[in-house]
Amino acid sequence: MKELGAPKRLRVLMEGESLFNDGIAVVAFIILVGFPMGNIEISPAAIVLKLLLFTGIAVVIAGIIGFGISYLTQRFDSPLVEQSLTLLAAYGTYVVTEDLGGSGVIGVVVVGLILGNFGSRIGMNPRSRLIVSEFWEFMAFLVNSIVFLLIGAQIEFASLATNIKPIAVSVLAMMLTRVISTFTLTAISNTLAKSEIDLQNQTMLWWGGLRGSVSIALVLSVPVAIPERENLIATVFGVVLFSLLFQGLTTQPLLQWLGLLKDQPLREEYLQLVARRVALNRVQNHLSQSVVKQELDPDAYQHQAQLIKSKLEAITTKTQQLLSQEPKLQELTIELLQEELVDIEAETYAEFVRSGRLNTQLSTLLSEVMEEKDPETA
Repeated sequence: MKELGAPKRLRVLMEGESLFNDGIAVVAFIILVGFPMGNIEISPAAIVLKLLLFTGIAVVIAGIIGFGISYLTQRFDSPLVEQSLTLLAAYGTYVVTEDLGGSGVIGVVVVGLILGNFGSRIGMNPRSRLIVSEFWEFMAFLVNSIVFLLIGAQIEFASLATNIKPIAVSVLAMMLTRVISTFTLTAISNTLAKSEIDLQNQTMLWWGGLRGSVSIALVLSVPVAIPERENLIATVFGVVLFSLLFQGLTTQPLLQWLGLLKDQPLREEYLQLVARRVALNRVQNHLSQSVVKQELDPDAYQHQAQLIKSKLEAITTKTQQLLSQEPKLQELTIELLQEELVDIEAETYAEFVRSGRLNTQLSTLLSEVMEEKDPETA
């Protein structure tokens, strides 16, 4: 969706819903597997209690580790150390939460939210945040690649053909339950929280909720002692293939039909021009400093400066054309400026805390800054 230029809010909604869906799915899986194994009492009260216990332990442990690591990163200014701490936080949260009877997946989701939205601001400079983000992007890509390699290694087309009826029933049940959960919960959210999630976004949340890595990992962990294990694996694989191939390949046409792309490609082009202009301005400043330091011959400077000036003029012309074509892009410029100013303010507070010149709780200052940045969310 990012590559297609889907609205940012839709991407955030889908990512957040997917994360917590995965966590709840793991809890539900543990409960369901416990039935035939005789490990869990079959009663509504027992199931609800177990669910609350799983999630409650996860949130508490994740909160302790997440905020602890967040404040610990203030004492370091090394990207490698901070990267290692985030890895330790994720793995440690999972292990500790599982040992105490909670949901490790939900714990990791919560600790990731804390470190990404709080810890990275109070304890990491921009360079460290970039390195840590790139590290976790690679880790996510690696783990997903391993899971889908498992699909290729485990899948048997003969088994899929044998279980075509259970696969079809599962797909229909999946789509129906997604309709009920997505539209019902968004309606409740719109009523109680004034979320204003329109019908187009609701439809995309329903259709775009792809099933994949977590489902595969869970079904492969089904105990061998449970009957019909192989049929379960084949059914899940069939549903995942349907979800990835059919739903995945129809995402772009659906976004276009729902009118959710709109001016997103234009906005993306505008953002690229803004980034190029900022980069060339920095290059121009560096050239000027090189002349002052007598590191560059004046004639060579003039030549390079003229090249950069020509590029900046071309970018400015193109930017003006886009602004005349879509005046709303000017609002995007103001949003980018506000975000940059807030980031500078937050980073300055973090520097004061790290150097010991500010002893107040940084969380209080940052909450005020984030309210200024996004008052609706706050």
